[in-house]
Amino acid sequence: MKDLFDFLNKAVSPFHAVSYCADRLEKEGFLRLEESDCWDLLPGGRYFVTRNQSSIIAFILPEGKPHCYHMTASHSDSPSFRVKKSRSEGKYYAKAEVESYGGMILSSWLDRPLTLAGRVMVRTPEGVKAKLLAVDRDLFVIPNLSAHFNREINKGYTYNPQIDLQPLYGGEAADLQDFLVREAGVTDPGELLDMDLYLAVRQKAVTLGTEEEFYLSPRIDDLACVYTTLQGFLKADRQGKRTGDTVDFWCVFDNEEVGSGTRQGAMSAFLPEILARLEEKLDMTTEERAGAGSRSLMISADNAHAIHPNLSSKSDPEFPVLLNGGIVIKYNASQKYTTTGLTAAVFEELCRGQGIPVQHFANRADMPGGSTLGNLLSHQLSIPMLDIGLPQLAMHSAVETAGCRDAGYMERAVQAFYESGICQAKDGEWVVS
Repeated sequence: MKDLFDFLNKAVSPFHAVSYCADRLEKEGFLRLEESDCWDLLPGGRYFVTRNQSSIIAFILPEGKPHCYHMTASHSDSPSFRVKKSRSEGKYYAKAEVESYGGMILSSWLDRPLTLAGRVMVRTPEGVKAKLLAVDRDLFVIPNLSAHFNREINKGYTYNPQIDLQPLYGGEAADLQDFLVREAGVTDPGELLDMDLYLAVRQKAVTLGTEEEFYLSPRIDDLACVYTTLQGFLKADRQGKRTGDTVDFWCVFDNEEVGSGTRQGAMSAFLPEILARLEEKLDMTTEERAGAGSRSLMISADNAHAIHPNLSSKSDPEFPVLLNGGIVIKYNASQKYTTTGLTAAVFEELCRGQGIPVQHFANRADMPGGSTLGNLLSHQLSIPMLDIGLPQLAMHSAVETAGCRDAGYMERAVQAFYESGICQAKDGEWVVS
């Protein structure tokens, strides 16, 4: 858990999450590519490319033309507050002006130490450069209103983000812009041109429970899947047990929490464009491309809801997902999840062969659920898919809870997937090995 915690603590923004993963890939011998360059790809080569510094795709080529593709996808973003400007107009105190990003549990952000994380754009002799910034100190707080001024607070309160949730960072004379100039390391305030900055929870990842079987951390959704799928991807490559006729992809997209409809989101052309470039480099015909796609499998890894200890009635009693109960396969009749009986059966057979426990999630019939990466990616790629996740509590809270053993299950399952010969031999028939 130490390495997972290190990642959760350092990945304080999507930009930092992708930077961390890029460093890991380079240390493992993967070569960084730039989208703007022409690519010289070698058989058996290992590469990765980033977009917007917040999405990343890594891939391993076979020695010849691929028989199929093995893919995993997760997302780098989490609900937070985006900073609109470094100071809002007001008396008595200095406040930043922020707006909500994603479907967050607003009350969970109050009365806790917060900081700033993301990137700033600085002027250079060559033009404009983005620079990552993560302030390593307690900087902000969003204070609650005293119960003496709101005696109905425990009967329910509707927060107005514009009024109730603007963060305090100092007395009336405090100047966050000057602070940012110093943190960015620029000498002239005019060199700090713009910013993509978010509030970040300062709490570190910790274990809890009498047997330390759970862990508590910000950003478990979906950084736990980012990390565990990366671990499985790298371990399969390191062990040298991959099949020799697949292209293995490991994908992380930004902006899932706001619909994925961005240049770096799952609904973008990021993955299809990379796939097209590879297929051209591998001299694949139209028929070969279509055949490889139909034989392939993508695993969309985004976390799942565990049954709540105090509010179990919110879950379908026939599908009681438990922390440390295993990887969750997610189903939805309205196809918000891409899982079919076939893709679920294939994944379950893979896990059964590895002794990895599997659970099933479906919403109550009277309660609509959320969406995830899978069905959004299926708008761009005609590849069989399924949606899985790690079980957790308090999804979209500032701090969430998950099971320690489940992280290990995901790593093992993803490693086994990349080492397997899984493919769809013909419509309705799959090879699982």
